[in-house]
Amino acid sequence: MKLLDLFSGIGGFSLGLERAGFETIAFCEIEDYPRKVLAKHWPDVPIAGDIRKLSYNRSTQELIYDGQIIYRGAIDAICGGFPCQDLSGAGHGKGINAERSGLYSEMLRIIGESGPGYAIFENVTDLLSGESGRWFAQFLYDLASIGYDAEWHCIPASEFGAPHHRDRVWIIAYPNSTNGKGINFQKPLCTYTEESRRRKLARTINAFISADDYIKWRENNDDVPREMARLKALGNSVYPQIPELLGRAIMNYEESK
Repeated sequence: MKLLDLFSGIGGFSLGLERAGFETIAFCEIEDYPRKVLAKHWPDVPIAGDIRKLSYNRSTQELIYDGQIIYRGAIDAICGGFPCQDLSGAGHGKGINAERSGLYSEMLRIIGESGPGYAIFENVTDLLSGESGRWFAQFLYDLASIGYDAEWHCIPASEFGAPHHRDRVWIIAYPNSTNGKGINFQKPLCTYTEESRRRKLARTINAFISADDYIKWRENNDDVPREMARLKALGNSVYPQIPELLGRAIMNYEESK
């Protein structure tokens, strides 16, 4: 299943979905440090920058960034944790139409242009409750306007062995032509023992962001800027085990059709 990863960060979404059988065909990430991490671990996958310069021509099946074709072919799924700063209480709750969180509309634009079978979103739980539910109502209305239905659930990273709670809302959208036949999440999709959870957590963090020897963030000996960028990237990332679970649910559903 061909995956376009938007607002990619350090690749947590793709890491989890690829474990479930997806194939990442392109990233879109505007920050410099996460782009270096993506390039290290996916050297053959193109990385777009500003999502506002990214588009898809469905008639030619071309993904275009800033006037250049970076991928040819169908897109089966799109994922992304669009910016949460204007939704989070830490960002003063400016709202879903503010400058940063309002970029969700660009993600919806690309979904509308490419028509994937699935779109997976992640964000803070404030998306559900903001302005007494009006933020989420607008999100669902805009999603419906491009022809997609959705299912959602709040899943904390701590349920998968993470040492922090990190509760987030996860949304799976699909074309409404499926006649309301949603994805069955009742069947157990994967199991984790406590030992395997700790092992996966350590492998994920160590492989992606903790090794200082593979990214020369600064040419001088000042490690503080690199460490700040590292912590920011970790804070913005998704916990890969959760998209892996969702990806397995999608793959199981596809196999059952």
